[in-house]
Amino acid sequence: MLQLLRSIKNKLTPEAALPLGAVAERASDRRGLPADDPGIDAVLAACTDWLGAAQDHSASADGGVARDFSLVKGWATSYPETTGYIVPTVIELARRQGSAELHQRARRMLDWFVAIQFPEGGFQGGRIDSNPRVPVTFNTGQILLGLAAGAREYGDPKYLDAMHRAAAWLRDSLDADGCWRKHATPFAKPGEKAYETHVSWGLFEAERVAPGHGYGDAGLRQVAWALTKQQPNGWFASNCLNDPVHPLSHTIGYVLRGVLEGHLLSQRPELLEAALRTGRALLDVVGPDGFLPGRLDSQWRPAATWACLTGSVQNAHCLFLLYQLTGEPRYFDTARRLNQYVRRTIKVDGAKETRGAVKGAFPVDGAYGEYEFLNWAAKFCIDANLLEQDLLKARNA
Repeated sequence: MLQLLRSIKNKLTPEAALPLGAVAERASDRRGLPADDPGIDAVLAACTDWLGAAQDHSASADGGVARDFSLVKGWATSYPETTGYIVPTVIELARRQGSAELHQRARRMLDWFVAIQFPEGGFQGGRIDSNPRVPVTFNTGQILLGLAAGAREYGDPKYLDAMHRAAAWLRDSLDADGCWRKHATPFAKPGEKAYETHVSWGLFEAERVAPGHGYGDAGLRQVAWALTKQQPNGWFASNCLNDPVHPLSHTIGYVLRGVLEGHLLSQRPELLEAALRTGRALLDVVGPDGFLPGRLDSQWRPAATWACLTGSVQNAHCLFLLYQLTGEPRYFDTARRLNQYVRRTIKVDGAKETRGAVKGAFPVDGAYGEYEFLNWAAKFCIDANLLEQDLLKARNA
């Protein structure tokens, strides 16, 4: 609902009220997708630098990563949820590059989580300055991904303790049927959320770090519940922040990744088959140029004329995983088109605020993160391009 209200407000705002930079970006996007793809290496370098800038310029200056840079409002305050899953990306980049600076950045994020965790183990929803400040299932699960990665990489007891407290809180708050209902976010439309398979992924990572506490089993129960929302054509009901009839490609990417991670943990064939149902449907939705509509109805028909760039790279990553699991070339080829589409929207030079930044939507005034460059879009872009790079190297070896 908040996203819808922002969209309506932006459309009713007189053009003169928009900063010149926002007007110029909108005009540029309306001329069409840029012709040139900067390439994987250039985009990885630029997106990595942008995440560093987002940490350094967060309006709350606390070690977290700014939610976004807005062409209207400037740098936002830190966003615990997405900083959570940015941590594994930064650690992976630090490993690949042998970068002490990136390791230090990851540890600043992790130390911040230790400082803001609620005593019972959960984490708040929204930005760090959002109200009400209450523990939320989804946000806790995303931060758990970071805590598990930090505990594994650094062996710091405080990260391991925070991981256990978050994982136990999630495990113990799961309803008997496998759905989380007790600690819903106040910042999305009420109701059950199939995409909380992405929370289960956090439990799977905690299980890998510290087996024997029931974390993985709890996550698999939730994934089994989520599959009761899947239609025979692979589409999921109850799977959006604000419009479950027309879910975002972003939340489709969330639910699909969680199902895939459940399969990777358990090797249960029914989870792979469920992921393939959704993956096969996506193959027929992505356009020749890599355009994926930002919303899709229950028959996989477009319900938006803009692309949610976060969802595009999330689904690219999932299709690459399906390619690894099946060897089917269509998954690889479609994922590459998705990645290329998003890369073409990214500037790899210019001002630090937008160099390497990924928009919420293309065009920039689409109804997801209007006029904003989102930290989670950059994170998922890095992940999908790293995997594409690895697969290309393997195919060319």
